[in-house]
Amino acid sequence: MWRFLKIVPLCWLIAGAAVPTTAPADPAVEQNSFAKTLAGISGSRMLEDVARLSGPDFNGRQTGTSDDLRSALLVAERFRALGLSAPLDKASDSALRSWMMREPVTAGRIEAQPSLQLLANPDSTTARLGADYLPVLDSPSVNVTAPIVFVGYGIADPARGFDDYAGLDVRNRVVLFLRGKPAQYAAPITQADKERAAREKGAAAFLTATGPILSAYEVRRGISGAPSALYNQPDGERPLAGAWISTELAKKILAAEEHSLLEVQEQLNRAAPRSFSTGVLAKLTWNSIQEPGTLHNVVGMIPGRDSGDADILVIGAHRDHFGRQAGLLFPGADDNASGTAVLLEVARALTASGLTPKRTILFISFSGEEQGLLGSRLYLRHPLLPLARTTAMINVDHAGIGNGTLTVGVTGLPKEAAVEAARHAGLADGIEVFGFFPGGDHVPFKEAGIATVTVVSAGIHPHFHQPTDTADTIKPDILERAARYTTALIWQLANAP
Repeated sequence: MWRFLKIVPLCWLIAGAAVPTTAPADPAVEQNSFAKTLAGISGSRMLEDVARLSGPDFNGRQTGTSDDLRSALLVAERFRALGLSAPLDKASDSALRSWMMREPVTAGRIEAQPSLQLLANPDSTTARLGADYLPVLDSPSVNVTAPIVFVGYGIADPARGFDDYAGLDVRNRVVLFLRGKPAQYAAPITQADKERAAREKGAAAFLTATGPILSAYEVRRGISGAPSALYNQPDGERPLAGAWISTELAKKILAAEEHSLLEVQEQLNRAAPRSFSTGVLAKLTWNSIQEPGTLHNVVGMIPGRDSGDADILVIGAHRDHFGRQAGLLFPGADDNASGTAVLLEVARALTASGLTPKRTILFISFSGEEQGLLGSRLYLRHPLLPLARTTAMINVDHAGIGNGTLTVGVTGLPKEAAVEAARHAGLADGIEVFGFFPGGDHVPFKEAGIATVTVVSAGIHPHFHQPTDTADTIKPDILERAARYTTALIWQLANAP
């Protein structure tokens, strides 16, 4: 239907939504009502939500833990207090879990005091946790000492003529590969693909690093050479132990045999694979604990005027982060307490407006995003409302830091719809519109053929997946812009012809 969507003035959309079609309301009155709705959005209120969610009460909100459950209960209570309907069966005012979808998961934790040492005669280096390296969070326990072999981008795809492992024996070695891929390699490649290739080649462990040459997307997002927290997201097999190391540490490893990481990456980017032994030994030691847990999505609804057969619009934001890993707390203020705060503020604004949308609006607080989009994939497997009537999904992520502009990624909708919403929100010069964003809870919806819009704050996010992602770095004015824009966009889409 979106091929035929017409951009119409917001006052017309509101006029059609506020009252039954048999009694049209004054468009000017309805326009004024929605203007008051946008004006009532509060950055300081959202900052309070970010501070609470990223504070000590929730211990980093790791999926599958009691912290995940406590944060889910907080959001469910807010949904109930705002008057959102619970779309799950047997919902009642006394049963907050009636607003929740649940699924068993594994909650992995790296215990405190891991160790990474580099041994190169006659020198040895003990890497600094956080500054020089972070263990990959779903790594198994490891105690291994082995030579490091550099394997380019870690791609093993001889069928496409790109094999960083060609002619190499990496059995019982630690492989080091760069994140990302060269531009001439057209196929998608993930961290899980690279981990699987290293495992199948017999590697004992892996190290990964960001190269000194960044892609345009990495530059736009402010990606640095610092190590970040991440999961392997493996394919069901026992994952390979590994760590993300800093660009500077990767440079030192290659320099032991007088290789320049910059020159090597330049050669790789010219389709010239470069793999070699580094002359350095790595000793990786840490203990990992895997415990059973439960993932919790929280779902609330504003029914459309024709709730029995109305189309559905989904707005989502993931709530989970990394918890406490290797003795470090990852608060997750920007990622994604910020998006959760925006989700709650949009729900507050729309329920307080007194206006009824044409389409049903479904609010989802996802968990499990950091572990491979588990929560959004759970919803797509078990949708609470028909996917065939779900016309679009809006995802809000990383909405609290940056340069004040919003980055909007659009698939399956005319980009003019995103621009029109910005005008209605008073942010005509405050957004940048792009196409598909490769990561986030919108991805499973796109894969299901549903139109998506991703809203993030533009500019550098220096605390991405770092223990420094704390509430004192969040800017309430950016939260306010994100919420104003998202409210205008969702209302526009919820009432489009």
